[in-house]
Amino acid sequence: MGQVVDVARTEVTPRRRGNAARLGLMALPVAFFAVLFAYPVAAIVARGLKADGVWRLGRVVDVLAEPDMRHVLWFTTWQALASTALTLLIALPGAYVFARYDFPGRHVLRAVVTVPFVLPTVVVGTAFLALVGRGGLLDDLWGVRLDTTVWAILLAHVFFNYAVVVRTVGGLWAQLDPRQEEAARVLGASRLTAWRTVTLPALAPAVAAAALMVFLFTFTSFAVVQILGGPTFSTLEVEIYRQTSEIFDLSTAAVLTIVQFAAVGAILGVHAWTVRRRESALKLVDPSRTARRPRGAAQWALLGAVLATVALLLVLPLAVLVQRSLDVPGFAYYKALTRTDDSTFLVPPVDAIVNSLQYAVAATLIAVLIGSLAAAALTRRDAGRLVRGFDALLMLPLGVSAVTVGFGFLIALDKPPLDLRGSWILVPLAQALVGAPFVVRTMLPVLRAVDERLREAAAVLGASPWRVWREVDLPMVRRALLIAAGFAFAVSLGEFGATVFIARPDNPTLPVAVARLLARPGDLNYGQAMALSTILMVVCAVALGVLERLRTDRTGEF
Repeated sequence: MGQVVDVARTEVTPRRRGNAARLGLMALPVAFFAVLFAYPVAAIVARGLKADGVWRLGRVVDVLAEPDMRHVLWFTTWQALASTALTLLIALPGAYVFARYDFPGRHVLRAVVTVPFVLPTVVVGTAFLALVGRGGLLDDLWGVRLDTTVWAILLAHVFFNYAVVVRTVGGLWAQLDPRQEEAARVLGASRLTAWRTVTLPALAPAVAAAALMVFLFTFTSFAVVQILGGPTFSTLEVEIYRQTSEIFDLSTAAVLTIVQFAAVGAILGVHAWTVRRRESALKLVDPSRTARRPRGAAQWALLGAVLATVALLLVLPLAVLVQRSLDVPGFAYYKALTRTDDSTFLVPPVDAIVNSLQYAVAATLIAVLIGSLAAAALTRRDAGRLVRGFDALLMLPLGVSAVTVGFGFLIALDKPPLDLRGSWILVPLAQALVGAPFVVRTMLPVLRAVDERLREAAAVLGASPWRVWREVDLPMVRRALLIAAGFAFAVSLGEFGATVFIARPDNPTLPVAVARLLARPGDLNYGQAMALSTILMVVCAVALGVLERLRTDRTGEF
């Protein structure tokens, strides 16, 4: 009996040690998000809703009762719902084609489809401005302009989120066993009935997760609406920016921030539930066994329709962006980037390229450190409520107003020992705040795929938690770590909402420089904006190409 008790203690001790190590791993990420996210957001909300030490909670009711604010809330919700529905309608056929069809150039096309998702939203807005705006392709050919219309916003959102549906839904679709649907057909079900009763219920969690992600990204849309909507349309994010930087009404901005925070929290809660269903309820097969060459006229027609959609909706705006940057012979717009215009920039716009790369590298290192520790802490599926709550916390920076975070940095981080307003590190910290969740989402599926018994065996043999990570986890997740770094780099490179507040005038980033050029009249400023956007697009595309070469089937979709 004594021997049995000793064995039990031997088995329990590593588990307890692992729980203690998990809490230790959470310490730095929790501190990071508390200081750089919760504190700045709370500071700006308190600044807006507190006067002479008294909370003015009635201001919430007053703001939400204003007709203009109700219109902003209505439009924010309506355009997010419309963008989500349109994205699903257009992208679900693409998800099926990439999941079930094997055709030449499939992997290259998959990378092309993903390019818009990693592009900064400023570039997305600029690309569609070059297509449907003043002097754009449609304007030149038929005299048609769609900028300052809701259709330009909706199409740009589909452009940006097409890859979310293709990768989230298509990634699962490729792993569903087609023999289940074939068995239903053998039993007399029609093709539509078999798909509706067998495949659709299995896909429902992935479709719901993709829809919620698209809704989240479009609900908090900023740069796309700012560039394409003009003064006509305003989402919560745009209105927070306007109230903060133009009207200086912090109380109204604080109320809108609270509304957005509550909405995003609800969305992320539903998203977490759908993801858990997708992870636990399905039995999957090797994706290489499900894809086949198209057969018959209908399947070839579907493939052709998807390829045409990709060409017109995804490739054409980027091609027009490049063409507009080359409108003037001799690369004049690119050469103009090397000159200083004191009325717009204190330094040549080309300096923004170097600034962005330096900031992105620093932000990537920070995001990988914070994200890796957080992912390691979240590895076990049977983690307690505290750890699951931490998982939800990590996603909040993706949905809470980046404008609020950026302005909160200026308000909260202005006193020792956190007086960072004059420090260059402030920009990478803000960018890492957005990049860290992508690191977590990329590494977590791979870490959870590692057999827990390997870690426990190493712990029983006396290995410390650090050595367990180095000897067991790291060799298996090294490639996922590189992919996570690539995503963090691309996201950091394009961050705009927070950076527009905290980037110094003599050290602008590429997205900030593009926005400044678009805000000024004149063909030269417009052409330089197109040139800078093209450079930013190329850098992001190169980063994505590296990701595709490193991606493995065991790595998460994002």
